[in-house]
Amino acid sequence: MSAIAGVREQRRFRSVRALRAGPVSVRFYPRTLSVGAALALLLVAAAAVHLAHGGTQLPYHQVLAALFGDASQPKVHLAVTEFRAPRTVAAVVAGACLAAAGAITQAVARNPLASPDVLGVTAGASLGAVSVLVVAGGGGAGLSGLAAALGMPLAAFAAGVLSGVAVYLLAYRGGLDSYRLVLVGLGINGFAASVTTWLLTLGDVTNAAQALTWMAGSLNGKDWPLVGPMAAAAAILLGGAVLCGRSLLLAGLGEDTAVGLGVRAGAVRVTALSLAVLLASVGTVVAGPLVFVALASPQIARMLTGSAVPPVAVSGLTGAVFVLLADAFSANALHVPLPVGVATAVVGAPYLIYLILRYQRRLT
Repeated sequence: MSAIAGVREQRRFRSVRALRAGPVSVRFYPRTLSVGAALALLLVAAAAVHLAHGGTQLPYHQVLAALFGDASQPKVHLAVTEFRAPRTVAAVVAGACLAAAGAITQAVARNPLASPDVLGVTAGASLGAVSVLVVAGGGGAGLSGLAAALGMPLAAFAAGVLSGVAVYLLAYRGGLDSYRLVLVGLGINGFAASVTTWLLTLGDVTNAAQALTWMAGSLNGKDWPLVGPMAAAAAILLGGAVLCGRSLLLAGLGEDTAVGLGVRAGAVRVTALSLAVLLASVGTVVAGPLVFVALASPQIARMLTGSAVPPVAVSGLTGAVFVLLADAFSANALHVPLPVGVATAVVGAPYLIYLILRYQRRLT
């Protein structure tokens, strides 16, 4: 952790507050808590906009009534509960998972440019999904339908996890060096992307088009059989990531300091990276490899809270709001609906350039 980051974190520690009830004491940061509460309210507002604005604009009171089970208007109830609600939940799950994974990766690597995209997790998930589509293309329409419903998400999740494991095994040399981790991740990312492109040339044109749409990052056609299990998995993983956040912060203070505070830095980093790989895989399964969400959201959360490292919970909220608003914009702002990944790329690419220039100025 840099000297500037250390000073910033010391100032943040001095602003800590504690709530005590007998032997139980809970510490919190007022600024982080305030930012989290504001983002939670913004998330509710963004979800309301996302539900109300689709192919046909619906009044907010009808959307709210449908969500609470009012079936007096069957068309509105069907549109909200079976089509728009799964898409909204998918956007929240994908944004929160990718952003939380990015926050963990940046904290472990101590680099604002690190993300699951750089570590090859999303590229590996894309390779798994495209592999199933290519195999399905050779087996007929029945296998293709099965692949789309079950095989493709499972393959994407498994391949994303395997990519993360491969990066860890290749980067670990008596410890986990952040520079080696990023370099190995870039290598795995390039390899997976190259194999994915090669497989697309072998597949059927229809399946290749479906794969390209998924790789662009899309929330179209999401339903409860996919979104429900992924949302449950995301809730468990996000809870574990938040609990791991404090230990990860202490581990970032340095090996000697972490040991003095009773934290096993190596074990914390391994656990945190495992959670990041699983979170990134879940997010990619739900919405495809949404670019820049895992990169930009944690840094936005860090700047809002004034923390030395991106806070996991606030990063997750930031990512969920980011994807919700991006999907609402891409689906309604133009005459032709666009995949949500296009909107996140348009916002994230300039931000990446800004981060690179800022990082270069610090080095000179």
